[in-house]
Amino acid sequence: MSRRSLTLLVAGFLTLALAVVGAVLPVPYVVLSPGPTENTIGDVKGKPVISISGHETYPTDGRLSLVTVAYQGGPDNRLDLVTALRGWLDPTVAVVPEETLFPRTSSAKEVEEQNTQEMTDSQQSATAAALNALKIPIQKTISVAATDKGAPADGRLKPGDEITAVDGAPAGALESVAAAVQKHKPGEQVTFTVKRGTTTSDVVVGTKQGPDGHAVVGVRMRSAYRFPFKVDISVGEVGGPSAGLMFSLGIYDKLTPGSLTGGKSVAGTGTIDPTGAVGPIGGIEQKMVGARKAGATVFLTPSGNCADAVRAVPVGMRLVKVDTLDGAIKALDALRSGSGNLPSCPAS
Repeated sequence: MSRRSLTLLVAGFLTLALAVVGAVLPVPYVVLSPGPTENTIGDVKGKPVISISGHETYPTDGRLSLVTVAYQGGPDNRLDLVTALRGWLDPTVAVVPEETLFPRTSSAKEVEEQNTQEMTDSQQSATAAALNALKIPIQKTISVAATDKGAPADGRLKPGDEITAVDGAPAGALESVAAAVQKHKPGEQVTFTVKRGTTTSDVVVGTKQGPDGHAVVGVRMRSAYRFPFKVDISVGEVGGPSAGLMFSLGIYDKLTPGSLTGGKSVAGTGTIDPTGAVGPIGGIEQKMVGARKAGATVFLTPSGNCADAVRAVPVGMRLVKVDTLDGAIKALDALRSGSGNLPSCPAS
């Protein structure tokens, strides 16, 4: 073999070897693809997604489906280059930088815990929004979200504790609880009256000096609600806040006579707050694809997502723009009756 042929052979082998190695090297990207849908007025593995006890409910039909986005990759299971390239060539998926889902300031476990908490919070907000829409009175409460490790409250107050009073004075808003703590000098003790499960007791917690010089106990709080009857939501391993709107509609549908969809297959997405305001979400393109594959012909779209949605709406799917729970209910009424205003996402 001539020197020239040998050189070409070695160069070709090295090129092939580098290509193979490069293809299997992990890359800091995440592939987003259409995830499963779940009918909020139906069952998952034989169990109702929404269970209501202590209040009259009504039979319904059709589908009010929440939609999800599945992902591949992440800090603990990075993609190889071939998988990322395959994703770039697939119009139904998105390849995004890893930091989009997993900020460098948080571990994968912390991101998962945050998604779980956001799902829990969205279920509370969705229930509150549905009951507010039905004029059913609810009571706002303050609960413990978490305590800072090593802080005075760590081990004394627990996530889920409902704070009913501070130093004997009824707890009001979140700000009033913080103000009651800051009335103390660092090192003094604060007495929290908490409801833990069915038991109410006083918990004495020390304080320390915070960054601004005020007394702190190291507790993070959130607004919660006490409802006049029980609403359970079960969707398995789904995280994040984007199913809030569909939870609210499912609860509303079960608590009112007749079918909200008129038997149609409706999917949608959007965060929701207790007042019923609907907010935008991520992954709208993949969620629409998943909804269409599941048979949905109508997709309730937060107005903040309309611009992206109209550019990628699947064939055979109608986009209905929503800003509030009340607006979504009215849109479904119009869709069912065939009359009235049915707001659509404007063409780009």
